[in-house]
This record gives sequence, structure tokens and C-alpha cells, in this order.
Amino acid sequence: MTIYDVWHFKMVRGSFGPPTLTPDRRRSSPLAKYDLTVASDGEGYCEPALRQESPTCAGTLLILLVLTSVPCSFTEAGNAYAQSTFAAATTLTRDVQVQSTPTVIRSTESPAYPLKASANNRYLVDQNDVPFLMVGDSPQALIGNLSLMEATLFIENRRRYGINALWINLLCNDGTGCNADGTTFDGVAPFTTANDLSTPNSVYFDRAAVIINLAAANGMIVILNPIETIGWLRTLQANGIDKTFAYGQYLGNRYKNFPNIIWMHGNDLQSWQEATDDALVQAVARGIRSVDSNHIHTVELNYTTSGSLEDASWAPLIELNAAYTYFPTYAQILTEYNRSNFKPVFMVEANYEFEHGPGTDGGSTQNLRRQEYWTMLSGATGQLYGSAHTWRLSKGWESNLDTPGVTQLSYMKNLFVSIKWYDLIPDQTHSVVTAGYDSFSCLAGKVVAYVGKDPHPNLMARALARLRKYWAIGSITANTCATAARTSDGSLVMAYMPTIRTITVDMSKLASVATARWYDPTNGEYANINGSPFANTGSRKFTPPGNNSSGDGDWVLMLETSASR
Repeated sequence: MTIYDVWHFKMVRGSFGPPTLTPDRRRSSPLAKYDLTVASDGEGYCEPALRQESPTCAGTLLILLVLTSVPCSFTEAGNAYAQSTFAAATTLTRDVQVQSTPTVIRSTESPAYPLKASANNRYLVDQNDVPFLMVGDSPQALIGNLSLMEATLFIENRRRYGINALWINLLCNDGTGCNADGTTFDGVAPFTTANDLSTPNSVYFDRAAVIINLAAANGMIVILNPIETIGWLRTLQANGIDKTFAYGQYLGNRYKNFPNIIWMHGNDLQSWQEATDDALVQAVARGIRSVDSNHIHTVELNYTTSGSLEDASWAPLIELNAAYTYFPTYAQILTEYNRSNFKPVFMVEANYEFEHGPGTDGGSTQNLRRQEYWTMLSGATGQLYGSAHTWRLSKGWESNLDTPGVTQLSYMKNLFVSIKWYDLIPDQTHSVVTAGYDSFSCLAGKVVAYVGKDPHPNLMARALARLRKYWAIGSITANTCATAARTSDGSLVMAYMPTIRTITVDMSKLASVATARWYDPTNGEYANINGSPFANTGSRKFTPPGNNSSGDGDWVLMLETSASR
């Protein structure tokens, strides 16, 4: 049999909906989840290495047949194109083994993209106004460092952990782990003239389009950075305002019909307070917005802590507020939550798993959990996880996908999607958890984060950095602040306790009799509390049952009435 005896592929230029697939024998196609149809040269997208071997894109078809485990013998087929492009595909995918391709499990609850802000501007919703809890990963170098097959393996692995968002840099050079000249692993350049934003290479941007569609097929939003500023700020400076605006227009036109995009600008933008640099980054955003009204925008400013709205000039250009911090995350999230001109806020970046940068507390699994639960109980619409292995996607990333950090991230998501997380109001005045929350830690985290906001630290900031380093004041590891939240209707109270201690809860904040349970964030299991359910009167003390399954002391207290879900 030949390849075309298995499936007849029809690729239609410019179609961005479900792929046009015509089964030869009236069978449902296992390839239907992938849309490789992009507007380029009329053939649809094909990896450059395969395009050299097969002008008809048989190579891309072959990759997809292998990905979806469609049985076909290349020797039996007697198809010269198939046999020659298989060698190219093997080269293209490098060390990935076909037999390790994960089984595809399709979600039936994919959001109706594009996303937008909720009516109260507190969280994200889809086009049907369904709340969207962002739980993402940060494979920033994916376009530059992975082939189509490798990208598919990565994305499908992440879907298994409930991840629904991916931070991907559209351009990637040595600033974020790719080739120094910005070319992909197989030599495709983003511009036909190096670093000239007025000369986009359609082959490169077509490849990015396929990646975006692969994410869409797995129900994921792509947080797409059009020109990140760690490695490409100098390119923006060299091109000037007019070219950067035109580049934004090119991107807006190129991707405006891809619903699963959030545009994110910046990336360690330490110089946002310098008007010239800020204007260049904004010119790209303005260019996109001038032709694309379909997508929301955000911007990541500076470390060690910041929020998008600290730069007031970005307020009219964004609909989503990105919090970025290496301090206890509740401090920056609450700062953004309390702004008079608030927008939905998410934690775009904090400590990554397997990383411990200078002046940070590192990404131990315990620190990651603290970051995650502090964030969600402080009013966020979600957050991004990151790993030293997967943000760069450098050699060996395939062996470092199924880690404790991403596993426990999935437990966090499982907990929050089971409740009305979007109705939670942070307990900032400690009127719900009235004692045991550790007032010193809660305040210390806020003070250190406030002083640490300046991207160019002053004397006080440097002094506090020393206190944090040598006495752990304000550090994530030493911070034991218990964050809590309740729904406006009193149907749910939640509290995250980083360590074992007794807390006191005002039970009158609940609307009716409540069931009390502990949630173990290290294995996703509940433990019932003796005497539950409890009346919604007076105060009650709660103490965790001992160490969690990982031997640590953090737990989540859940007090739920019958109307909480």
C-alpha cells in the first residue's frame, strides 16, 4: 500500500480551522487534531529540510503518519518520496525515538479562544464567558530549538499535566538559549537580512504558525512574545520606531486569525524606565494592535519583582497584568490586585524548577508549591511554571519532563478547577483566618518585595538583599505566611499553610454548615477532619494532621458548604 492508500491529505492555503482531511475509506482520521494548513506558498507548511527532499510536502505527511501510529511500510509502499523523506525526517527529529511518542488523549473541554477579560476585570474568560484558569509552562526556546515532531511530543506531554498555556518566544537567540544569530536548530533565519525587521522570512514564520496550531489542537493558548528583550533589545534599537511598528503590523496580519494567542512583550525588561527602550517595545505592540483586534496583550517588566501596570504607559496597550517576582508571590499579586485600574493578573515568572539564580531562593518543589498556592489565594487568574530543562529545551530535555514540580502543579490545578476559584476574594484583613497566619512573615514578604521593585537597586534594597541572604528575612524558604480566601457568597473558605501550626477561622464567614478537609498538595489527596461538618458560628481552630506525603509541612485547608462547587 502507499501513503495515500492510508489517508488522502488535502492542504488548503489560508485555512485556519480544522484541517481539511478526506479519508479514502470513510474512516475517522487520527490526524484530525492537527492543522498544518498555513498561508505561505500554496503548499502548506513543510519543514525546510523536508522541502528540499520533497516539494510536495510528503515529508511532513510522513512525520504525521509516524506521530499518530498509522501502520504503513515504507518498503512495501515502493514510494521513492516516502523513503527519501523518511531519512530527512529522522535527521530533522534528531534523538527523538518514534516508539516513545505519547498516546494522544484529546480534551473535550477546549476553551473557545481567543481569551478576554471577565466582566468584572478580575480573571480571564473564553468567548463563551467560561472562566479560564491559566496553568502554563514556559518553553521559551521551542520554536528555535525543536523540530515539529519534538514540539508535538513536548506539547502532548504537557497536556497530560493539565497545562493549557505555553510561553513561547517568536524570536530566539543566545539570550534565551538558541543559536546566537537567531536561526533555528536547522538553520532557518527569521529575517532574510540578519536583524533587519523589515525582511521577515516567511518560511520561519510559517514554522511558528504550525507550532501555534499544534498548541491549539491540544487546547492550549500560546503566550507569544513577538520580540523578547533579553536577546533582541539591541535589534529593536538598531531598527528604530518605524521599522519596529511595521514589524508589529506584519505579525498582526500574519497571526490575527489564530485564536489561541496572547501577545506578551518585554522579558526581563530592566530598562523600561528609559523612554527610548520602552517606546521601541511599545511600537511592536502598537503595530500588532493596529491590524489585530482579536487578541489581548500583556508585558513582562523587570526582575526581581514587578507588575505590568507599574509602567503606566502600558495600561492602554494591555488587557492582562503580568506579575513577575522572586519574592513571596502573594506580595506582588496583591499589589496588582489592589490597583485602582486593576486588570486580570497572572504570575508570569517566579523561581523555576531545578534553577537557583543569584539572589533568589531557588525552585525546590516546596518553594514551587508556596509560589503556586500563594498566587492562587491572592486573586490571580493563573500562573506559569518553568523548569531549567524545558525553558531552554537544550540537550537532555526529553529526560526531564515528568518531574515532581510539574506533577504537583497538576495537583494544584485539579484542586482549583473543582471549585469556584474565580469567586475567591483574598483575606487581606485577616478577618477569615484570624490567628496563626504569621503576621511577621506576611508583612516581611510585602516589605522586601516593595523595596526590591527598583530594577537598579539602591542602598536600602542592597541592605535588604543581605538580610534576605544571611537571615532569610523575606525569603520564600523561610516565609510561613498563611494566605486565605473566601468566596463572596460564603460557600468556600481556603487557606494555604506553608508549615504546620494551628490557625483560627471565623466560621461565621461561611454561609452554612461546612465540610472541613485537608488537601495534600504533594499527592492531590484529601484527609477528612474529625468532627466535620461544622456549624458556621463562632471561631474554630484547625491543625494539620502531620507532615504531608513528601515529608513537608504544607497543607491546604478546605471549608466547603454544599453550594461551593
